[in-house]
Amino acid sequence: MKLPEIIIDHWIRILLMRTFVAVEVCNQGTLNSIVKLQSDLAIKASPVSRQNMHFTLFFLGEITGDAAYDVKTALSGISFKPIRVSFTHLGAFPNSKFPRVVWVGVDEVAAARLVELAIQVEQKLAPLGFRQDKQFRPHLTIFRVRNREDGISDKMARYSKVSLGEDVISELKFKQSVLTSNGPIYSDLLVVKAQ
Repeated sequence: MKLPEIIIDHWIRILLMRTFVAVEVCNQGTLNSIVKLQSDLAIKASPVSRQNMHFTLFFLGEITGDAAYDVKTALSGISFKPIRVSFTHLGAFPNSKFPRVVWVGVDEVAAARLVELAIQVEQKLAPLGFRQDKQFRPHLTIFRVRNREDGISDKMARYSKVSLGEDVISELKFKQSVLTSNGPIYSDLLVVKAQ
């Protein structure tokens, strides 16, 4: 028996989806350099897969389909110019002695432009009731550390300054994340191109 379309539409609108706003790394040479760095570091942690590498500008969490529609409408009004990014250093949150996240940072000019874009996203989403829980700091997560491991800070110190390549950020994406036992699966809900 098929459900009437009105019932299906109703369930799509009220089902929750995990969402965020991001910009992705697309340069294959840069991605290769980052994946090689992950291998060279040899940290006992969960590496972020190359197809999932991105800068999270705003994490919305679980929202309804109706809210996602409103977010898409708000974000479609964003305007930005392409951002040239150089990947220049390695860091960790909260710190390199006891990291929970290991990340790659970018040059100062790109960092400032990414912060400006994140602020613009927040300004568009604020009327919908969304607020950042912490200030955006440009970083590309490459590992999530589940258990404490000695020696990570020594390994990271060797890569405190690195040259991992460049990229040009030319798309802003509103994304859905579906968590699975094999890691998250991301899909695009909206793509806003730089002008």
